[in-house]
Amino acid sequence: MSKDPRFTEKGVCRMPLTDETPAPLAPAARNTELVQHPGQICLLIGQLGLGGAEKQLVLLARGLSARGIRTHLAVMFEKGAREQELRDSGVSVVELGFRCQGLESLAGDIRAFAHFVAFLRKEWPGVLQAFLFHSYVMAAPAARLARVPVLIAGRRSLGFFKRGNRLALAVERVATRWTDFLVANATAIADEVRRDERVPSAKISVIPNGMEPNEFESAEPADVDTALPVVLCVANFATHKGHRYLLEACGMLQRSGRPCTLVLIGDGAERPELQRLTDRLGLDVRFLGARTDVARFLARADAVVLPSLYEGSSNAVMEAMAAGRPLVATAVGGTPELLEGRGVLVPPADAAAIAEGLDQVLGDPEAAADLGRKAREWAMANLTADVMVDRYITLYQQLLGSRRTA
Repeated sequence: MSKDPRFTEKGVCRMPLTDETPAPLAPAARNTELVQHPGQICLLIGQLGLGGAEKQLVLLARGLSARGIRTHLAVMFEKGAREQELRDSGVSVVELGFRCQGLESLAGDIRAFAHFVAFLRKEWPGVLQAFLFHSYVMAAPAARLARVPVLIAGRRSLGFFKRGNRLALAVERVATRWTDFLVANATAIADEVRRDERVPSAKISVIPNGMEPNEFESAEPADVDTALPVVLCVANFATHKGHRYLLEACGMLQRSGRPCTLVLIGDGAERPELQRLTDRLGLDVRFLGARTDVARFLARADAVVLPSLYEGSSNAVMEAMAAGRPLVATAVGGTPELLEGRGVLVPPADAAAIAEGLDQVLGDPEAAADLGRKAREWAMANLTADVMVDRYITLYQQLLGSRRTA
């Protein structure tokens, strides 16, 4: 049980933590003058699926191109659904053809690597920025061989998946030594990198994720046929997302006389087990699978919950903030940075705390609406795509300027 004074005896963060919304982060100055813009930029990622990192990459690529910066987006494996979001943006998409399937694909992967080095030598971008593990590990030797002036690597999640994998950690350390700068999307991630990878503070900074203007617009509420309060969770069905604790919390609410309809958007390997648990608990849960119309369900929700056991910087939390929905979320990773004073934070792996948090929100609609308003106002000041892109451009200019004067 948490002894933090922010939490009640059951572990729920007191709502609100403070009477006033914390001061927003200072946004970067708007780069309207492009005389000193960083020339060509190359962004690198594994694929262009519907994940959060891919969303942020596409927002960044479009924003750079809109500001007159020639932008290439290199994809290691395959393109994906988000490619269509780059249509008519001026961003050139390059498919490199990696497979990374062991010895059987080794020859093809070597050719793909050589192709990427040749591409970098031909285009010679001022900055190569790599997203996610496979990308920044491959980008480090490629940038060296092509003599790219500045290499930036992203850190977009806590490093749980690498712990215990000595080879992955060793490869990452070598790549980090060859990398000029690291960017995390949450302070919690940057702190972990400094602590676990022993990266000096001067080599890493934090640039939060961004959202498009249409994510702040009102949406037509989805039709959810229920007379009960609607609780929404948007997360893939993986163990670390903590759905089991959310279902148990809903069971507790039902037994205490506050039943709800739980709407789950996402899919994954845990779905069959979660459906079995739903049946055992006798809950009203709607499994909707992966969807692209999340905004309509946010507009319908009385509360949004994210019960993750660990997180980086959650796009699902940000989207709920932009919609002005009251949030109950576990105090892990970068989530407290987004929600402290603007949502209900609870300890991870604690069904009773989630239940109390939801009871708190559903039982006091006026206070819940105030939290949603504060979350939306803070998101509009700090989490727009324009603010994110401007911060990256400022960083590019600083790093290229340092390289030129070195």
